[in-house]
Amino acid sequence: MKKKLYIAAIAIMGVVGLGNAQAQNPECMTNLSIYTEHVKVKNYEAAYTPWKMVYDNCPALNWANFLYGERILKDRIKKSEGAEKEANINALMELFDKSAQYYPAKNTVAGVAIDKVLLKYDNKMISNEEIYSSLDKAFNEDKANFKNPKALYLYFSSLVDLNSEGKKELEEVFEKYDIITEKIEEENDTFTAGINKLLPKEDAGTLTSKEKRQLSSYTSYSESYGKITESIDSKLGALANCENLIPLYEKNYEAKKGDVTWVKRAVSRMFSKECTEDPLFKKLFEAQLALEPSASAYMYGGTLKNNAGDTKGAMADFNKALELETDSRKKSNIALKIATSYRNRNKSASRSYAQKALDANPSNGKAYLLIASLYANSANDCGNTAFEKRAIYWKAEDIARQAGRVDPSLSGKSAQAAASYAAKAPSKTDVFNSGMAGKTLTFPCWVGGSVKVPSL
Repeated sequence: MKKKLYIAAIAIMGVVGLGNAQAQNPECMTNLSIYTEHVKVKNYEAAYTPWKMVYDNCPALNWANFLYGERILKDRIKKSEGAEKEANINALMELFDKSAQYYPAKNTVAGVAIDKVLLKYDNKMISNEEIYSSLDKAFNEDKANFKNPKALYLYFSSLVDLNSEGKKELEEVFEKYDIITEKIEEENDTFTAGINKLLPKEDAGTLTSKEKRQLSSYTSYSESYGKITESIDSKLGALANCENLIPLYEKNYEAKKGDVTWVKRAVSRMFSKECTEDPLFKKLFEAQLALEPSASAYMYGGTLKNNAGDTKGAMADFNKALELETDSRKKSNIALKIATSYRNRNKSASRSYAQKALDANPSNGKAYLLIASLYANSANDCGNTAFEKRAIYWKAEDIARQAGRVDPSLSGKSAQAAASYAAKAPSKTDVFNSGMAGKTLTFPCWVGGSVKVPSL
């Protein structure tokens, strides 16, 4: 260990020494000042020659050599053709590698690999095999810094394409889907946590300028992850259905039944695709229970009991699952899954568990979407007149919009659902004819509560 620390210290001193020596080069300092001014006004052509001089002779002088150098070379790539364009692309590829060499703290292993893959992809210079192998290596070596939404999509998309070409097995597609979507959820959770700390201040009108910028940034990132999630789900498409899942898991069950990660993912996927009526689901659940009697195992047990009509036993298992789980976000996701399993059987119970999901994690926008759909599907049960029945859609619309507010990754689904409910609510003419404008209408059904009829 001491030897390693000694070597590391020598290396650091070498870089520092190199930087100090380069800083004493007056020509480099002059050209650095010249090209940075050109870059600031986006005159990349004029910036190229002084930048190249500094980059070639004093690469460690300033991070601008790589930050601005990338912009300069991308401009040259865009404006060139043929061999010249290829040379510029190769120069940028080299710059990515050197940036990690001279400034490792600013450019990670995953970051460099992603930059190189995206550059080749955007210029149609890379195959699905190279995309997948490069990104798979980067993801496995530096998962913490693998955050780029476009790269996460290409990582999965290239694998699905390779599967369709007969070059990758379907099971690998499912495994990577779980791994990649889990990563996206982790990243999005970070942003939604920040958003929900700021929302009360936004409502109160007390956000500072810095907090407004933060809220805007968090929202933008979350929306990007939402779009990527939708694209990944669309890419997976019909591959993840019971007809494919059941024979695949049946084939691998004996070999994999002792692998707790494989078993948990298989059970989770069969649950999410509503393959719970098949005997294999019970077999996989029992295997998970034997390997790891966790909160999720009790949730699946409750689902089996629910399917069998054992309502009391199901409720006991569901509550046990929530009791065992201590992580608030995992607890929220379990409560949401329970709520989803009740949506067609018992709307009141479904809402109750959806509320538990929100109590555990106020950022769980999917719980709001579920509650909104429960209300919308109860229109015929919540009033005596057509006006009263359709008024429930106002309540559903408000709840649906809240989903996108707390979790911008759901903004597309949230807006779509809200627009659909708004279209079914009473029109202005209906409001005028009802004589209820500006009044409060109470719902005499399981939904309860009330809604204020819009004023004309």
